[in-house]
Amino acid sequence: MRPGLLLSCLVLSLTSACRKPSPLRVPVPEVKPRVRVSFQPPVDRVLTESQRGARVVEQGGSVLREEAELTTESRFTPNEGGWLLTQSVTHAKQSRAGVEVEGWVDDVLLRFALRLQLAADGTFVKLVSPEAAAEAVRQSVPSGVDAKPLARFFAPEALEGRTRREWEAKFGGLFQRHLSEGQRTWAVDTLPAGDKQVAYVLERTVQGTRDTEYGDAVVLSLRCLDAVPQDAPDELTDAWEEAGRPELTPGVTCQGEQVMAYGRFVPVSRELTVKAPVDGAAWTVTMESRAQGLQEEAR
Repeated sequence: MRPGLLLSCLVLSLTSACRKPSPLRVPVPEVKPRVRVSFQPPVDRVLTESQRGARVVEQGGSVLREEAELTTESRFTPNEGGWLLTQSVTHAKQSRAGVEVEGWVDDVLLRFALRLQLAADGTFVKLVSPEAAAEAVRQSVPSGVDAKPLARFFAPEALEGRTRREWEAKFGGLFQRHLSEGQRTWAVDTLPAGDKQVAYVLERTVQGTRDTEYGDAVVLSLRCLDAVPQDAPDELTDAWEEAGRPELTPGVTCQGEQVMAYGRFVPVSRELTVKAPVDGAAWTVTMESRAQGLQEEAR
């Protein structure tokens, strides 16, 4: 090879002519980051939450709007190898069509505390002393007033059933596991709509993580299913069957978001709006909760 030709190859090697073939590039599969969600509740702390609910019923051109506000304080203490969650209401208010109304429900809520026995992994076990609510009804409603609707609502079995469903809908299947973006979990939930019950499967999809004042948190988007698909994942079918295979309400839809700190369990926020047709009326129920503070327990 003449020197000039050798030089030209050296020069061209900087471009393409005398270049060695590039190594074969093998695609690297994308690995979605996962977070481990353990149930580590805050001990010796008081968790204050604000809760708001709104119910709008539209029928025949008329619109009825009712709202409720609560402030709750929650405490976790070790108990029976698991945890005892004690939640009391410190403030309650109701309004109808924008006007504050007084009712016996507020008095009842202020007179007793919900006490949930949870397993070490955060699984709901039972409601402790649910009869305290019935006693609060007797103390709140004077003689001569029909307290049967309140008594049925706060009856031990009914109260435990609602509390269990609410806990499962919010946290069931999320603890003691790794969660990655796009992962879905399911729970069955119900809402009272007059004399009927709106039932649906709540689908929770992991959107990622978010920094909050309570630490790193997992973010879940929420939506409703009004039927169990034929090709449903086993976990979805299992959740529906474990709930007793309830008849789901046709046409129910919902959307929302839940944020939960997982280094130390704190339910940072949750928003859910459910819409459903019930006996010719359009029901819209909105539920919101937000952590307001986590303070050291006063000694």
